[in-house]
Amino acid sequence: MTDGPARIYKTQSGIPLKASYSAKDIPDWYKADVDISPGQLPYQRGAFSEGYRSKAWRIFQLSGFGKPEDENERIKFLLAQGETGFLMEHDRNTADHMYNVDHPEVLARKEDVGLTGAVMQSVRDMDICLKDLPIETTFGHAGGAVVQHAPFALAGYWTIAKRRGIDLSKLPGTGQSDFFLTYLGCVTKQQIPTAAGLRFNADIIEFCDQHLPRWVPVSIAGYNGADTGLNAYQELGSLFANAVEYLDEIKRRGTIPIESAAKACGGVSFRLSMDIFEEASKIRAARRMWSDLLERRYGITNTKVRQLRVHCVTSGSNMTYQQPMNNIVRGTVMALAGILGGIQSLGVSGYDEALSIPSEHAHQMSLRIQQVLQHETNIVAVTDPLGGSYYVESLTADLIERSWAFFDQIEAQGGFLETLNTGWLHAQAHENQLDDFALQGTGEKIIVGVNDFREDISPFEIDGFRGVNDAFDVATERLADLRRTRAERPAADALKALERACKGTDNIMPVMMEALAADVTVGEIGDIWRNVYGDWATPEITI
Repeated sequence: MTDGPARIYKTQSGIPLKASYSAKDIPDWYKADVDISPGQLPYQRGAFSEGYRSKAWRIFQLSGFGKPEDENERIKFLLAQGETGFLMEHDRNTADHMYNVDHPEVLARKEDVGLTGAVMQSVRDMDICLKDLPIETTFGHAGGAVVQHAPFALAGYWTIAKRRGIDLSKLPGTGQSDFFLTYLGCVTKQQIPTAAGLRFNADIIEFCDQHLPRWVPVSIAGYNGADTGLNAYQELGSLFANAVEYLDEIKRRGTIPIESAAKACGGVSFRLSMDIFEEASKIRAARRMWSDLLERRYGITNTKVRQLRVHCVTSGSNMTYQQPMNNIVRGTVMALAGILGGIQSLGVSGYDEALSIPSEHAHQMSLRIQQVLQHETNIVAVTDPLGGSYYVESLTADLIERSWAFFDQIEAQGGFLETLNTGWLHAQAHENQLDDFALQGTGEKIIVGVNDFREDISPFEIDGFRGVNDAFDVATERLADLRRTRAERPAADALKALERACKGTDNIMPVMMEALAADVTVGEIGDIWRNVYGDWATPEITI
């Protein structure tokens, strides 16, 4: 009887692992920087010398469902429980496609309306969602996760701020306007071509530079690429390839300094997965890569601009519906990985996320995970506690090398947007997914409660989300009321002005602000997008 083949240990990205590491495993090009202190270039040891001693990471939970009132109530609950910033979520049936609720595509699945965010068709709805929230002092995410919806979501949030008498130059917050989500991860039925999306994001960057200096205009969400299947170094390489698209476009326009654009793009989002050391090393690698990219490609020497700001969310795809209480452990492990890497803000997926949108209790537990880590573990005491580990430093260097190689592959094909248009990036992600499923199928990769340790003595322990039953009806009534009560001439004029701006080269955001102020709806704006830009040609994917 002979033993089977020896197990080959790898990171989740497939990087081979040795049984132990020493100084000789750290490459020469990297060794000189191992002893650099946190807060010093090239920042792999942390953007700030004091780390969490000076400021703990911001607790940020994505939240929203049903009616605007429901989302408002959930955000207030989370803030009362200790959340230190909030993320709005718009209903994806309407927002992602820029449809009103009476659009035929929405009517065909009206039972799903409100399940993935609050239905907000106009600035009136957004005003209800933001009622009594301290947006002038609290760092808020306006929604607008996808490129074509971002101008609407941002203009609505900023219009409400102006109506409250808030100086936009002092308003804190962030947008997202991400390509990874609906062009790679969750491709929508209709969305604008990628070139139009690039124009929108460059317009948003310029507008914020002029009017909202404290606002993060776009946040490149490697999270959505990684949860679709990209591995750690592919997530890094593609995220920075996306950033280059923005920076090159701003440089081509010559409207604002490239340093201002780099600062605007320097707040990003990564996914945290279960490989704790690879994920922590990924965050460390990201900071160095951003600093190096800005200096080498754009000649930026401003040290503050070269400090990458990182938000992370724990992987929703790692949450299982089998034995869902195990997900509390998973959320804790993934959160710890990001904190060890030195992130600036964090959201922990709800333990019931594989079953529904997070229940109130699951959201509370996600907050409590972060609060326990902040207050009971002493993890905030030391900046970059993994620094100097032979393993972590070697892995960080390896990820940097692999990430730049993947970046170069993207650049060779015409850039990040072109790899979306051709389906090349989709193929990379899907191939990884298939490999992962195969490993689970053979038992080589164990997911507790899914393909091993499946006996569960308490299968009905999740109370679960109660759902929504009136979001569609209320949204339909409010849409009819808005059409009946708004001043039609200003709304029509604003739509015409927006269409002219889209057909020309002027920044669209000033007229977007006017459109939202005139009670124009998300569906009416979406009609302009479709008429002017047409639809993105979804690529055929071959593996």
